[in-house]
Amino acid sequence: MQTVYWILIFLTTFFVMEFNAWFTHKYIMHGFLWSLHKDHHHKDHDSWFERNDAFFIFYAVVSIACWILWGEYNLWYFLPIGIGIMAYGLAYFIVHDIFIHQRIKWLRNIDNKYARAVRRAHKIHHKHLGKDDGENFGMLIVPLKYFK
Repeated sequence: MQTVYWILIFLTTFFVMEFNAWFTHKYIMHGFLWSLHKDHHHKDHDSWFERNDAFFIFYAVVSIACWILWGEYNLWYFLPIGIGIMAYGLAYFIVHDIFIHQRIKWLRNIDNKYARAVRRAHKIHHKHLGKDDGENFGMLIVPLKYFK
């Protein structure tokens, strides 16, 4: 039975992370931490790295903390939470940084309805160069209008 709970906690964590990414992107990245996220919209740098990459570090620390709580204090439910956060981070990196922004030149030829919708929604998001008036702050869940 614990395996069923483990899987449910992992899946719940993964899906909650999409909402968390949306909330963080809309209210924190496009809010009081715009100074870290701005270079992602403006490309005012020559480096492969962006100040925006600091947000990955935050979620990595949270995931690692969950793994430590599991290992040091035998709190079994923190392992699927930590792995769920890590899995979402990996999915986000693959979709956002590799597939959409081509920071690594892989996955260039993927072409299906979902892939086109993800790209369209993200392109609309980047149409707004300022921190205000943005839209499409999520990543993996795409509004239906972008599938047309």
